[in-house]
Amino acid sequence: MKGVEGKKFYISVDLEGVACAVGFPGQGLGNERQLTFASQQGVREANAAATALFDNGAEEVWVWDCHSSGVNLDYTAIDKRCKIVLGSGSGTRFPMIDESFGGIILIGYHAYDSLNSTLSHVYSSVTYQYMKINDVKVGELEIDLAFAGKKGVPLMLLAGDDALIGQANTNFPEAVFVETKKSLGWNTALSKHPLAVADEIYDATIQACEKLPTLKPFTIPEPFTLECRYKRIENAQTCGYRDQNGERFEIVDEYTRKGVMRSIERLF
Repeated sequence: MKGVEGKKFYISVDLEGVACAVGFPGQGLGNERQLTFASQQGVREANAAATALFDNGAEEVWVWDCHSSGVNLDYTAIDKRCKIVLGSGSGTRFPMIDESFGGIILIGYHAYDSLNSTLSHVYSSVTYQYMKINDVKVGELEIDLAFAGKKGVPLMLLAGDDALIGQANTNFPEAVFVETKKSLGWNTALSKHPLAVADEIYDATIQACEKLPTLKPFTIPEPFTLECRYKRIENAQTCGYRDQNGERFEIVDEYTRKGVMRSIERLF
């Protein structure tokens, strides 16, 4: 298929947004039964996307285990044609991404904190109340895709709950979306059947491949203003972010720090 043949693609797999993942009160996905299921479903959904990419001529597909510490998935169950990015400590998002990648598919992503959004948060549900860039709320979706956008790599497909899709429509209206479930609260949702979602992701990936030549990478103009509001005072006190002059972020109030950051890479 035009735009796909001979190219590399990156599939990022978070877990809160996959079908039938709602976590456990007070633990998020820390409950063993839910984490085990979400990890299995993350593989199903990633494999559906990978299979569609290979069926349309992709040369290489990387699957990134990006939830929490990055060691969640059953790697033997991932399509054996894929390369697998896992673990933590790389200090960046989308490790080793470059201009040779044709597009990105995001599986299992979640909304930033908002009313009735299932398992919503920004990178850590126990750390941040919100992050804002240039006074606009952002989540992992926008920040991750800004990393990819600096390398010229666009979003092809996004799969997650309705709250996430609603937020994504602002910055990524041309991407293809798969709604896995309807959020009813932080630990509750009306989900589509897990196997049906995998089928839908396969079909949606085919659609995204057809649209690929028209998709544009997402970027955040640099430098930019970053504001972080923490959930605990001591997190704000120990905030390590520094502005473009090397100074620690200003204290806005007991929970909030703010400053001008030189580049998106400085976030990690």
